[in-house]
Amino acid sequence: MLWNADDLGMTLRYRASEAGAQALGVQVQPVGVREPNDFDQAFAAMNRDMPDAILMVTDSLTLLNRKRVFEFAAAHRLPAIYEFDFLVRDGGLMSYGPDDRESFGRVAALVDRILKGTKPAELPFEQPTLFRFALNLQTAKALDLTVPPTLLARADEVVE
Repeated sequence: MLWNADDLGMTLRYRASEAGAQALGVQVQPVGVREPNDFDQAFAAMNRDMPDAILMVTDSLTLLNRKRVFEFAAAHRLPAIYEFDFLVRDGGLMSYGPDDRESFGRVAALVDRILKGTKPAELPFEQPTLFRFALNLQTAKALDLTVPPTLLARADEVVE
């Protein structure tokens, strides 16, 4: 699991993902980065103890270095999952995360309420209800992965 260890929000997302993985019996290899130069150390750590897959928690640091993550995953034929579908369109293998259109629609509705006089403290805390699964078949082919038809059928978006 690759994330920005200097970002408290990303660290909390990492911890939640780690707890979910442990509940499933999946062992997590934490690889935190704090700056662009840390990616070389992160990849070296993964080379010493090669993971079965990569989950990249997305923030500005990991996003700006996503191509390096894509290249590492491709060089080592590792499946990698990301949080946002645009990363799949950019070359990542797959993503599962909140639907941006739903999230932006909710934000717009909250802004509308604030502009009409509602105090921000009176607004409800909302979590996403729609999640999208995207899959890049070109990347799967480059990794020599066979995508089961049932997984392909579940995808909301398939990049070919």
